Amino acid sequence: MTTFKYALGKKVKDTVTGFEGIITGRIEYISGCLQYAVSPPVKEDGTKREGEWFDEQRLEVTGDGVALPSRPAGGPAPGDAPPIR
Repeated sequence: MTTFKYALGKKVKDTVTGFEGIITGRIEYISGCLQYAVSPPVKEDGTKREGEWFDEQRLEVTGDGVALPSRPAGGPAPGDAPPIR
């Protein structure tokens, strides 16, 4: 079982480029490489910026970030599914 160093929702910075944002995803490759999707905040004018993937060793935590309520993986939250007819 892979142990990721950083939790989803943490605020991080890439030590190589200075790119900052919130961890929104994690992935493990067959080669053993662990990467994190980092999503930056929206621009001042409200437009979105693209997230980037970074190797684990390039990141450092810069803040608590955000915490979302957990739910079972693999589908909509209870009550979000359309009714069965």
